[in-house]
Amino acid sequence: MLLAPTEYVRPGSLEEAIDELGARPGARVLAGGQSLINVLKHRAASVELLVDVSRLEELRFIDVDADGSARIGAATTYGELERSAELRGSHAIVSRVAAGTVDRQVRARGTIGGNACFADPASNYPPLLIALGAQMEIAGPDGTRSVAAEDFFLGLWRTVVGPGEVLTAIALPPLGGASVGYRSLQIAADSWALARAAVWIAPGDPIQAARVVLGCVAGRPVRASAAEERLIGGPRSAQAAADAGALAAEGLDPPSDVHASGGYRRAMAAVMAARALSDALGFAEEVASNGR
Repeated sequence: MLLAPTEYVRPGSLEEAIDELGARPGARVLAGGQSLINVLKHRAASVELLVDVSRLEELRFIDVDADGSARIGAATTYGELERSAELRGSHAIVSRVAAGTVDRQVRARGTIGGNACFADPASNYPPLLIALGAQMEIAGPDGTRSVAAEDFFLGLWRTVVGPGEVLTAIALPPLGGASVGYRSLQIAADSWALARAAVWIAPGDPIQAARVVLGCVAGRPVRASAAEERLIGGPRSAQAAADAGALAAEGLDPPSDVHASGGYRRAMAAVMAARALSDALGFAEEVASNGR
């Protein structure tokens, strides 16, 4: 199916992009377009104007500071994330997720900012950004602001980015010895996921702080508070990973569709959480040998 008639501009600067978006209430940012164009082709949404920011150098960068913190331009592609030696040194999990994203063609055009702003419940980065404690930097006609990733995602295809605004960068705090894990259950290697889990665990034993975030189970990523509470104050052990993982999906009521029932998604979210926790705590091999 072809696109409905839509105007298109490619601004030469971020300021120009903001002006274009502010002047047309029906305007929409176009970055990689890997998801948005398909939505428009299927007439699931319509826009008056596409504002293409994909070539703005202001939005395509990866900066890693000496303290291990990182800032990633919103128009940075998955391929650029995958190839960045600096990012692999500071936040290898971000590069690893990019490397496993669908196929080379998508990785060449899809962007981390587009992935976040599209806010599909099955998207790969939103749970991870929340787990890592990311800050989302937004520019608009009234200036700039920073929003915690946990507050950025509002629901199905909805974020806090308002009319005339653009997500410009994603800031990641240094890991500082913290451990992370990320697991997905996908229908096939190059398809959507049925359940995702991203985990961040503070350094030290016993565990002092943890974030366990689930994807594909609601309209937005979900913090698994029961699992986090089970971890805090306890030892770094395979049993802790298993016990917390079992609690991860507590209280969830995921939707059913042609790919899986809500009950199956809930069960698999717990499994993915246990595996991500095991990865983070260093017990992945033990969990695998026990068939978890």
